[in-house]
Amino acid sequence: MRKSSRLLLCLGLIPWFCGPAQAEETKTPAGLTINELEYLEMPGLNVMLAQDIYPEGHQGGVSIIQNGRRVATNGDLRIEPPPGRSQPLPKIGPRQVDLPAQEISVRMNYPGLARAGKSFNPAPDQPFSYVVKIVPAGRSFRIIVDLDQPLPEAWVGRVGFNLELFPGILFGKAYYLDRESGIFPRQAGGAGYRNEQGGYQAAPLATGGKLVIAPESDAQRLTIERVAGGELQLLDGRNGSENGWFIVRALVPQGAATHAIEWLVTPQVLPGWISPPVVQVSQVGYHPRQPKVAVIETDVRDTRRLPASLYRIPENGGLEKVLEAAPKDWGRFLRYRYFQFDFSAVAAPGMYVVQYGDYRTSPFQISPDVFQRQVWQPTLEYFLPIQMCHMRVSDGARLWHGPCHLDDARMAPINHVHFDEYSQGPSTLCAWQPGEHVPGLNQGGWHDAGDYDLRIESQSETIRGLALAYEAFHVDFDATTVDQKNHAVKLHQPDGKPDMLQQIEHGALFIVGCYQSLGRLCRGVIEPTMQQYTQLGDPTNLTDNKVFDPKTPADPVPPIGRPGSADDRWVFTEDNPPRELEVAAGLAAASRALQGFNDGLSQDCLRVARQLWDVTREKDPLQRVGLAVELLAATKDRKYADFLTGLAGEFSRDLANTGWLAARSLSLVDDEAYRRKVREALQVYRATVDRQAQQTPYGVPYEPKIWGAGWEIQRFGMEQYFLHTACPDIFPASYMLNAMNFMLGCHPGANTASLVSGVGARSLTVAYGFNRADWSYIPGGIASGTALIRPDFPELLTWPFLWQQTEYVLGGGTTDYLFLVLAADHLLNK
Repeated sequence: MRKSSRLLLCLGLIPWFCGPAQAEETKTPAGLTINELEYLEMPGLNVMLAQDIYPEGHQGGVSIIQNGRRVATNGDLRIEPPPGRSQPLPKIGPRQVDLPAQEISVRMNYPGLARAGKSFNPAPDQPFSYVVKIVPAGRSFRIIVDLDQPLPEAWVGRVGFNLELFPGILFGKAYYLDRESGIFPRQAGGAGYRNEQGGYQAAPLATGGKLVIAPESDAQRLTIERVAGGELQLLDGRNGSENGWFIVRALVPQGAATHAIEWLVTPQVLPGWISPPVVQVSQVGYHPRQPKVAVIETDVRDTRRLPASLYRIPENGGLEKVLEAAPKDWGRFLRYRYFQFDFSAVAAPGMYVVQYGDYRTSPFQISPDVFQRQVWQPTLEYFLPIQMCHMRVSDGARLWHGPCHLDDARMAPINHVHFDEYSQGPSTLCAWQPGEHVPGLNQGGWHDAGDYDLRIESQSETIRGLALAYEAFHVDFDATTVDQKNHAVKLHQPDGKPDMLQQIEHGALFIVGCYQSLGRLCRGVIEPTMQQYTQLGDPTNLTDNKVFDPKTPADPVPPIGRPGSADDRWVFTEDNPPRELEVAAGLAAASRALQGFNDGLSQDCLRVARQLWDVTREKDPLQRVGLAVELLAATKDRKYADFLTGLAGEFSRDLANTGWLAARSLSLVDDEAYRRKVREALQVYRATVDRQAQQTPYGVPYEPKIWGAGWEIQRFGMEQYFLHTACPDIFPASYMLNAMNFMLGCHPGANTASLVSGVGARSLTVAYGFNRADWSYIPGGIASGTALIRPDFPELLTWPFLWQQTEYVLGGGTTDYLFLVLAADHLLNK
């Protein structure tokens, strides 16, 4: 492969899959060799170097996949023993693959100039450069680190080579490090000491020259032997940060350069190992009229071609075979070969399983009312109310969290870049000065994700998604009491008001309140200190709920919850026309839903949306299309229709973003020439959608970058609903239904859980919300799901601290799923 192709592949800019064509048979090598995707491979073992791009999320450096599980990652030089979130990271340089020498190398250097100025990863003050190599040695491999020059004196005793071990499969397993031995502990702990930088550093679990991990397990045993460099230390990285992994570390010796570090690594591989087949289906089930296709994932070296069977589960137990057939050979995708088992003809209501070889799915339902209970409802009756800020949220005897952030918010300092990348420029852009309390911000809004900030885009996307769902499907579901006056929410206590409207109201109260107080939109509201930002659990503990009094002395690092301390969140502003137009679109949609429910707030939403239409100056008029469609639907004002007709020829520039909006406009704009132009553009877009969906066996585009692709796929599905309903002769409903199935379990990898917590027979019940320290989940929360370990390994771990796989978020990441399921039920039961 050419060097340029290698670079593009590493960056994820060219496909990593083959299409439906027949895959070539793979010969079994005697030991590790470099394969066509430029990593070391033999059956049961893969070793990558610097093909992944996210070391903050435990994806990067040297990575090891052993017998189908990623067991180690982030093999690289680090300045700190346990990698905290603010640890400096190196800049990744050129990656080289030397086939004759069978060597893969990457040049790295500190300081990480690419991260300079971003407080999560500050750069060190003295630079140094080095090369990391991996070289096969039969069924083992060597890790070698060559420094350009010996370490600067300031870094001697601090810089070491780290290799992180995934804890989730090590708890209770044994280890030996020379004569020391032990069991990997489930929780962090043990003796420690203060290091030279004044922080806490846990003592190693063991030290020595040869480490054996899980010696009792043939499938997991891994040996690391020191050849050069400091002695091996086995550390528990969770002592520095809850999301830490176990770490094998060796310091770079003083004066060392060439072969400053060299390890011989031997992962035990099961003889003849191939990845076992996996059958992927919706964990909820299917409507009788719905296409029903199970996707079967197999190892490319698995030459068996087994029949697939559908069984009905009768009431008296056992299994009744309903259908057996040879599954269709779809072809190669990622590192697997895929087959499709189509059982669409089966429509009889009941409970079913699919079996292929020894693999049997969890039970799923076929029924006309399959989507009418415990599918979309948990998102509305649990997740959204639990995420509500400024409220006390209870469910019977359980208190999800107390009333929080009732002291919101102080104006952020100018010329300041927050560690979570909020940025305040040289002006506050409003009448309020830095540090002043801004009134009117202590109501409404949802905590954005696993943290507690209120990002304006997630707030507006949420109210817009809910408004479109309410408008399309008239959801009057009521399971929750919302008391805005007393800042109280009670789950599973109906109050006679539609929950969806109460949630739209809650989001609109925050956005409109910000606009009225600031005279403009805010960027968002966020915690001022890292201590608050990283806290887990009840957000009430982040704040004393009392407005900061500058006359009361406060500590430089305020103790959280002390009366009078400066623990109030900061509100940021920004000049961002595209975001302002998107927020205005959300308000315009909310104004329609709130009519007759909260007329005053409805009028406020529409007024702000129209003002933003008048004052915002964007560079690309396509950025205004969404707002034009929502305002036209809300007001029927001809000027918005005129804007759209004048732009009809431009839609084709960005149909991926404007196509669904153009489709929605067809029923709003009374202009036959406009409709013709839009339909012509959408016919062209249909070809693009077909091409993208045909690249995967799931019938949806799956192209993850860092996060799993679930949120993008459910957005794709939501847009497909509007394209289908506006132009059923151009767009089928199948793409929308494929997207829903993907979210409910029909997605790549061995973990076939539904990406919606608590929904389906198997789902993500260890997920990344403010609950994550408890290894629990929030019902109805939606994760982005299966991530790509580059270049070709899909992964969805059971672990509460991987935000790029299992984090919950607000915005489209929540409402698009809810919309999808409602849309499926609506279309299939018409």
